[in-house]
Amino acid sequence: MHSNSTANLLNLKGVSVNKISHSYESIKIFISTKPRKTKCPICGCETSKVHDYRNQIIRDLPMSGKNVYLVLRKRRYVCNCGKRFYEKYDFLPRYYRMTNRLAAYICNELTESVSLSYVAKKSNVSLSTVIRVFDEVQYPKLNKLPEVISIDEFKGNAETGKYQCILVDAKKNRVLDILPDRKQSCLIEYFSSIPRHERLKVKFFICDMWNQYADIARIFFPNATIIIDKYHFIRQVTWAIENVRKRIQKTMPASLRKYYKRSKSLILKRNHKLTEEEKQALDLMLLYNDDLRQAYLLKELFYDICNMDKYSEQRKTFLDWIKYAESVGIKEFESCIGTFRNWHKEILNAFKYGYTNGATEGYNNKIKVLKRISYGIRNFNRFRNRILHIC
Repeated sequence: MHSNSTANLLNLKGVSVNKISHSYESIKIFISTKPRKTKCPICGCETSKVHDYRNQIIRDLPMSGKNVYLVLRKRRYVCNCGKRFYEKYDFLPRYYRMTNRLAAYICNELTESVSLSYVAKKSNVSLSTVIRVFDEVQYPKLNKLPEVISIDEFKGNAETGKYQCILVDAKKNRVLDILPDRKQSCLIEYFSSIPRHERLKVKFFICDMWNQYADIARIFFPNATIIIDKYHFIRQVTWAIENVRKRIQKTMPASLRKYYKRSKSLILKRNHKLTEEEKQALDLMLLYNDDLRQAYLLKELFYDICNMDKYSEQRKTFLDWIKYAESVGIKEFESCIGTFRNWHKEILNAFKYGYTNGATEGYNNKIKVLKRISYGIRNFNRFRNRILHIC
């Protein structure tokens, strides 16, 4: 009765428990199976003639904080044709010294942002075993595309290049694929391999203000509306006002310069989010210089545009903002204005349709964590599969 209960607890088909041995660090469970007729792998004839037995130690799932080993009394049959072979077990893959469920456990643990060595230690296997098990996990190449896709690069430092690209379904917030490099030749080769009828389904293509992405979108996704991610054009204004503050600080006395540096958050924070005390401190800071005051006004006006509900108002106010910023004549805003003029259609598309690269940036942060805990992953195929496995 005790043996049957233990066998049920193990949940291994056709296995009987003969003995259990405990030590400080591990549990050994001695198991066996009943003989049965088995087909010869050479001639296909059935045989039940046993040639010999041997004990094989198999790693299983940890239990009660201890490593678990199954000691299997492994049976070897002999056929009339002379072939000797071991019987097959549902729970033990061929050439493996671990159970199926331990391999599945390892793959499941690798869905979290943990290192391979951590999973190896937790699973009581070697690092090379974890790598070998995970290398069996393969995610197929992308061949179907959603209506909305976003693309961004991240610093992966894989063997294929310094930067890799991530493709995301921006509507369902799921990772589609990881590309080995961000070079134009790599992007062309990748998107050329996707059927044209699938590429024609894409209605929106979200990217940052890199001409290469926009060119790829126009060539391979002719039906898609190009959208610039909100974060990438808003930060142009943030950079501009920061550069104004830094320029003015250089002309200040040391004590005042330190104060402005420590209090830069007051300038960057939205006015309506400031407390009354913070507003008074900000007013004093802005009184110091006209350029800083004008830059702050431009920043607030632009943020107001981003929060408008009606696209028609956004479009008109955005174009008016560009003209007004030009008339103010602050040199730090020249680059920002030039960027807005060059990409005004794509920026207006961001206002109109509301799609962003937010999910993509979130996945990029997850990839950074994975890189940090793994101290980098040079093998691109393994790196790609790990990202898709986690995300």
